[in-house]
Amino acid sequence: MAEKQRLNVLVVDKDEATVVEVKDLLAQEGFRVQVATDPAGIVEEVKQGKYQLVLLDVSPPADPAIELLQKIRDADSDLCVVAMTAMPTVDVAVRALKRHAFDYLEKPLAPEELRAVIEAAIREKGLLIDVETRLNQIVGARLRERRQAESLTLKQLANRTGLSVSLISQIELGKSAASMSTLYKLATALQIKMTYFFETV
Repeated sequence: MAEKQRLNVLVVDKDEATVVEVKDLLAQEGFRVQVATDPAGIVEEVKQGKYQLVLLDVSPPADPAIELLQKIRDADSDLCVVAMTAMPTVDVAVRALKRHAFDYLEKPLAPEELRAVIEAAIREKGLLIDVETRLNQIVGARLRERRQAESLTLKQLANRTGLSVSLISQIELGKSAASMSTLYKLATALQIKMTYFFETV
């Protein structure tokens, strides 16, 4: 149970009854769950690297939800997204899966089916990770976001900091932990406070 608590889930559905039901179900499984009935701001949430799994309603009219799925995918190509719908159709299922939805579920969600899909996602995508790894991913995502906002290449940032391109790249990918001195150099070069890297933790 302690392992499952490390999985952060976002439920996006305009139907309040559904989000309450799904949140309760997932909370009982020990996951941290946030819900949203308004799609506005979801992409920005995703960019901050807060979540490992998103449950996204694609019920008719499906076009806005499919567009949101594409935007989520553009923002984070590796994020696990499970589509769900009250009115399943082959067309929407195909469109969702083409945008790399992990699965496509019919509402109301059957607890056993949802549990099986999440367990499959955890197993296949390696979603259960330790706190240190998750922290590295968040810091990396924040670094990449800020560097790109400043229109800097990895090479340019390396030149400003005296750090290697390889190290900065590994930090951005969450594959390497940055020391405090390294974070200080990066923050100075990007003209931000060091706390910027931990604002979403």
